[in-house]
Amino acid sequence: MNKVSIIGNLTRDPETRTIENGNTVCSFTVAVNRRRQQNGHPMADFFRVSAWNKLGDVCQRYLAKGRKVYVDGAISVSTFEAKDGTTKASMDVMANDVEFLSPRETNEDSDEGSANEEESPFE
Repeated sequence: MNKVSIIGNLTRDPETRTIENGNTVCSFTVAVNRRRQQNGHPMADFFRVSAWNKLGDVCQRYLAKGRKVYVDGAISVSTFEAKDGTTKASMDVMANDVEFLSPRETNEDSDEGSANEEESPFE
């Protein structure tokens, strides 16, 4: 079974792009704090997350740098050739569900919510 669940904060605003077949993908990075510290400083792991189509559209609309999220999904590993000719590996989380855990910093209603592929609470 390939399943991962993470809770953390976005390190920057999400970015959305449309690929050749017309599907959209929203990408963002989530920093997840570790329980242990190194030399008294907190440590974190960083996960690249991809949310596709309707889920990605909701993430692009409601997420921003610093927001806390819960992401449930699967790990996807791919290889690519770097500019220096070496082969590198990339690991991404392909989101199935994204829950917004911290409120937006605006006065809009629907501050918190969940977005999954089946339905969106924002429609």
